[in-house]
Order: sequence, then structure tokens, then C-alpha cells
Amino acid sequence: MSEIKPYEERMQKTIATLESDLATIRAGRANPKVLDKIKVDYYGTETPLAQVGNITVPEARLIQIQPWDAGVLKQIEKAIQASDLGINPTNDGKMIRLVFPELTEERRKELTKDVKKKGDDAKVAIRNIRRDAIEAFKKMEKKSDITEDDYSILEKDTQKLTDKFVENIDKIVDTKSKDILTV
Repeated sequence: MSEIKPYEERMQKTIATLESDLATIRAGRANPKVLDKIKVDYYGTETPLAQVGNITVPEARLIQIQPWDAGVLKQIEKAIQASDLGINPTNDGKMIRLVFPELTEERRKELTKDVKKKGDDAKVAIRNIRRDAIEAFKKMEKKSDITEDDYSILEKDTQKLTDKFVENIDKIVDTKSKDILTV
């Protein structure tokens, strides 16, 4: 039924947000997505790091940032140091290198807990969307916009949709956790 469509779209956005959040968590090897949230002061404007230079991953644990304008090297370095990345950038005057150390077992477990928490937060968001949908359907039934049978069908369909998305979240979290825990 078309009444469910907007709620399904909201649930899909929740999944997309979870996936983009998890992409910024590093899992042993260098991933340029960890730099997505870093903004650089580029001539007075806060600019995403990806927009001020070329980001490459020449080795499994190395990210290189080659700015298009060498004058912005210091600002990139400052932005990385100010971030929660926990990696000290190396500046050779032409580019910045980020060497990612091997993750310790303890750090891997911390990251896995963080992944699970993000997954739990996404599940709460999905359940809140389900609650919103069911409340909206109850109002529609009270106004006689839909029948009692329609309400029952919508409620069951919404629950099926919720279960599908929660299962999807579990798979995403499991995949990311395995990715972090494998050396």
C-alpha cells in the first residue's frame, strides 16, 4: 500500500546513514572515507578535505593527500591533528602522508563496540519510524480514511518492513565487526 512508502523511505535513509557512519570507522587498513568528516580552513571557508586535494591509498596502511594548492598544506595538517582520527600527519612540503598503525586487539574491541552501538541506534530509529507509521494509521482509521481491516494490514506490513530493516542492520553490523576483528 502506498501509505507505507514514506516510512519505508525514512527507514532506507536510516540504513544509508548507518552505512556512511560505519564507513568512517577504520578497520585495520587505510580507507579514505575516514577523512570524510574533516573540514579544512581553505581561504576562510570550511571545505571538505576531499575538495582541496587528491586522496590516494598507495599501500594498505597509508593515505596520501596531494593538495591542488600547496599553500593549504598547513591547514590540512592542522585539520587532521584537530580531528579525532588519532594519527599524526607527515608533511613533506608537497603532500601529506597518514600512516595507519596496526590496530591493537583492545582498539579492535573498542571499535566493534562502537559499531554495535551505531547499529543499536539505527534500530531505535527504525522502531521510532514504525511507531510514527502506526500512529498515523490509527489517526487515519479514526477519521474513517481507512477501514479496520486496512489498518490491520498496514500494521502487519509495517512490522514486516521493520523486521526486514532490523535484520539488514544486523547484517551490516556483523560484516563491519568481522572486518575490524580480522587482522
